Amino acid sequence: MNLWPGIIYLAAAFLSGSVPWSWILGKFRGIDIRNEGSGNTGATNLFRVCGRGTGITGLLLDALKGALPVFAAKQGIAGVLSPVGDWLLGLTAIFAVLGHVFSPWLGFRGGKGVATALGVLVILSPLTLASGLVVFALVLTITRYVSLGSISAAVAVIPFVFIYEPGRLPVQIIICLVAVLVIVRHKSNIVKLLHGEENKFSFHGGGSNE
Repeated sequence: MNLWPGIIYLAAAFLSGSVPWSWILGKFRGIDIRNEGSGNTGATNLFRVCGRGTGITGLLLDALKGALPVFAAKQGIAGVLSPVGDWLLGLTAIFAVLGHVFSPWLGFRGGKGVATALGVLVILSPLTLASGLVVFALVLTITRYVSLGSISAAVAVIPFVFIYEPGRLPVQIIICLVAVLVIVRHKSNIVKLLHGEENKFSFHGGGSNE
């Protein structure tokens, strides 16, 4: 069995996920977002510190760095690498998220994985993603807590993936693992929510500890 295609896909996914786009965009504005706002290197803190346009750009780039390696693994690279099965496809997805969470360019520290998980779900299970986004939007609209919206969406995708992807056990398992990782990465937010210390989100930029 030739292991090289799998190794290449996994390495490419981790490297793609590791690119700290929100930190880079902040640097273009002369700001190190690790020292501003919540100190998180994800798109929400970028939105808070640098404004709506920059924050949305960071969100899209963080999602894209998750979607691209999974799309490549699913479709294959013509004349170079063949498409892979569900197990390796799922592993490629989680490696992209791990790259974001443990970016070697930032001392193996990174964001909470939400936007990159969004990107991998676009390819792995669009219906699961759509349902999770509905939950996120509802919770955010009602509470204005991005962290609570993200956690709620992560919890929601677990049953949704079993509904929308029957018989695809590898994809089900990997999406559940990604969801758990996102929830665990929000540990500090959960503590703040329980103590009533979490800041609410402002759609004009500012006011989130995500």
